[in-house]
Amino acid sequence: MQKQGSIIRWDAARAFGFIRSPDTSADVFFHLRDFRGAAPPREGLAVTYEEIHVGGKGPRAMAVQPAGYPGARGSQRTRSRPALRSQYRREPASSPASASLFLLLAAGWCSLLGWGTWTRQLPPWWWTLGAVLAVNLLTFWVYAADKNAARRGRWRIPENNLHLLALLGGWPGAWLAQQAMRHKSSKRPFRAVYWLTVAVHCIALAAWVAGWLR
Repeated sequence: MQKQGSIIRWDAARAFGFIRSPDTSADVFFHLRDFRGAAPPREGLAVTYEEIHVGGKGPRAMAVQPAGYPGARGSQRTRSRPALRSQYRREPASSPASASLFLLLAAGWCSLLGWGTWTRQLPPWWWTLGAVLAVNLLTFWVYAADKNAARRGRWRIPENNLHLLALLGGWPGAWLAQQAMRHKSSKRPFRAVYWLTVAVHCIALAAWVAGWLR
């Protein structure tokens, strides 16, 4: 059944938004791939759409188009949709410089952990290894959960929680999650804080292994 409403939220970075309609009690989620039009979606735009419900996940809009849009098929749609998608084409998850920095820091971090267990400045290697694996697996899972929430329009995990996990030693897992899922990989303020947590963690670890903090 076709309904009418207006876009109340549009996240250009993630290419999704929400529609509010007097015919539906909850805001309706839609993705860029479900939008038809010659111009990108924008907040306040009146639209028509087909509403569906899948697996109890809340309403979702399909075939979203500006109110009054002729809905032309064939060549017109073929021209407009690629043009729209090109505006939201993602940048690479990381630059070569970022990847090189990660590998360099990861090598130094592993060396610090190995030296710390060898000199008994850190707990035995099996305990240290288990803790490192646990915090990094947890970090990767939390990123995946936040990515899933973003896709489904649900409550997001606070960014401070993601930064805390990185600060506690989950920063390699966070970096891998950012690359694998293209999540938080192009948001500059978040990335700046992320690299700050990496620096603080590595400096604190080095200071502890060297005995400066005791």
